[in-house]
Amino acid sequence: MKKILSINSGSSSLKISLFSLPQQERLAKIMVDYSDEANQLVTIKLPHQVLIKQHYAEQLTPVELALKLLKKYKVIDVPEEIAAIGHRIVAGGELFHCSTEITPTMMSKLESINELAPLHNPANVAGIRDAQKLLPNCPQIAVFDTTFHTDLPPENFLYALPMEYYRKYKIRKYGAHGTSHRFVAQRASVMLQRPLKDLNLITLHLGSGASITAIKNGRSFDTSMGFSPLTGLMMSTRCGDVDPSALVYLLQHHAFSDMDECLKILNQRSGLLGVSGVSRDMREVEREAEFNPQAELAIKMFIKKICDYIGSYWLELGGADALVFTGGIGENDSQLRKMVSERLKCLGINFQVEQNQSHELPFDFSTSDSQAHLLVIPTDEELMIAQDAYNLIVAKQLAIKTNIH
Repeated sequence: MKKILSINSGSSSLKISLFSLPQQERLAKIMVDYSDEANQLVTIKLPHQVLIKQHYAEQLTPVELALKLLKKYKVIDVPEEIAAIGHRIVAGGELFHCSTEITPTMMSKLESINELAPLHNPANVAGIRDAQKLLPNCPQIAVFDTTFHTDLPPENFLYALPMEYYRKYKIRKYGAHGTSHRFVAQRASVMLQRPLKDLNLITLHLGSGASITAIKNGRSFDTSMGFSPLTGLMMSTRCGDVDPSALVYLLQHHAFSDMDECLKILNQRSGLLGVSGVSRDMREVEREAEFNPQAELAIKMFIKKICDYIGSYWLELGGADALVFTGGIGENDSQLRKMVSERLKCLGINFQVEQNQSHELPFDFSTSDSQAHLLVIPTDEELMIAQDAYNLIVAKQLAIKTNIH
């Protein structure tokens, strides 16, 4: 049994889980919201205990605060009990094709591709630096969101630009949310009692960020996010697909002061928030939609884009064994699942209205005559990260023992 720490560092929050592996037992889950640095909001979930929410004004880094809380609530006695730390990294580019142990050389390479995810990778790197400082002798593992999509065929990852832009600048589709898509695909295999390599799936990660992946014979075959996590579906504050000429036009007409402001609007003021004018939160937009046409329009656009991609991937795969809903919206919004599923009846996909409203995750709400299962599976990226870290350190220990003997 080993205690593995999983760290997901964002620009304004940090999620940490401590697992006991290989049992896959979650010992603690901590979320630190440090958007207000002077008064960090911490949410702590321990097994068989009520959720604990506290504000901390201490000037501690998020990882330092999390380790302090693990000791305070007696999840660990000393930090040295942690056998390895897995870090979520959004973009690995073409440099990293699998989860990788972090070394100084690897860190230099990682920082060289910060531009691929400027809102995410620098925060991920900061989390690594913090953990290395606090636990210098603990193995640190990088787990990349892009790893799952490294096997995309060229016709699916290349853009129709001059090939020199790919050869020189590596402009291509990298995808994102791969850790989530990989996790729910594995869980779908268990639910359907079929080997993953025999399955074609369409997985829908619908949350603040949103993406859809076509999985062919258990491997990512196509995905909606592209060179960055900005493209693809309409999201909470991200625009998704936009004609590049429209952005050039707006820049020429001084709608943005510069490219930085353009990217800020596309990333932080578009999507559900930009169209509805109400909120980035789908729940609030849905409440407003009853009497606000703009909020209603935002929901229609959100659903249309999802169905556009499902239709495209259904053709690419030649049909699918299951559609898998996950993420905050995918797991919890039965009304949205209903509206999406109703649009898919032309594909022979049928659903059970009552089962769709179940709160006992995971579940299948398709009918017996549906051309595809409709699965709702809670994602657990942190467990996937911890599992990768565990597998790497165990493999390394076995290799050392083999060399000794």
